[in-house]
Amino acid sequence: MTRGTIGGLYAVTPDMADTMALLRMTRQALEGGARLVQYRNKAADPALRIQQAALLADLCRDAVTPFIINDDPRLAAALGADGVHLGRQDVSISDARQQLGEGKIIGVSCYNELEQALEAERQGADYIAFGAFFVSGTKPHAARANLDLLQRARRRLRIPIVAIGGITLANAAELIRHGADALAVVNGLFAAQSVQYAAEQISRLFPGKPHTLHHEFSNDLA
Repeated sequence: MTRGTIGGLYAVTPDMADTMALLRMTRQALEGGARLVQYRNKAADPALRIQQAALLADLCRDAVTPFIINDDPRLAAALGADGVHLGRQDVSISDARQQLGEGKIIGVSCYNELEQALEAERQGADYIAFGAFFVSGTKPHAARANLDLLQRARRRLRIPIVAIGGITLANAAELIRHGADALAVVNGLFAAQSVQYAAEQISRLFPGKPHTLHHEFSNDLA
């Protein structure tokens, strides 16, 4: 996957202190068809963030799947991650590009604001994310976006559109029909009884996307 071809299930990790459990579940998400992985752990201290991000970077590298780090371009650059995802309070796109270099992925949260997304595209973002589209356990007080936003964005943006916020198998197809290229899923994936099964079911909703990616992993996380 390269810049400009972002699509499918985008697995976003939950706040977890248990690193081995996090690795096992992320591996299951990859085996179920996740096309990107974002490391996001707002509760971790710096040492744990570095440890978890490094191990996830190796896992995604083995799976030949882009690995994105939330909020922290310096950590992304240090680990050789494939990119960074920026929020409203993070560094600018130009600063992130300077730290990461050309050829890396920069995603930007644009919440429910189309004009912000258009500006992010002008500044060199590789994808934008809208949401929350549904009630989110990760961000219960997040601004809500509506489905019409996806349709309007599809007409005006040239870069991929990611939908996020309370996404489950029950509502995922609706977002794809309205124009989302990728679905960023946290609890709908990592809180599922079977992470791999949830990933497979969501991945099947994308037209033209492989249903399951059969990655080869060692058994040390089994």
